[in-house]
Amino acid sequence: MILPVEKELRAVLARFAQARIEHDVHPTGRTSRTLEDSTYTLCVMTGARTVEQALLKADALLEQYAAARVNVARSEETLAA
Repeated sequence: MILPVEKELRAVLARFAQARIEHDVHPTGRTSRTLEDSTYTLCVMTGARTVEQALLKADALLEQYAAARVNVARSEETLAA
């Protein structure tokens, strides 16, 4: 699986969350399609088959990105010392 760029993953998660809220508050054909589209995109981006799996994988990826940033910062501190 090709790993998504963190910024793009966060954008898709935000679109999914907004679509979920809008559909829960006032379900219409439009909100249903928007939710389906954002769910599909999230699943494809994470390589998951269900939205639950996609959300878990997205969380894991975001943790990896955060850990990588910490490692880079530590490496830079070590080089500066």
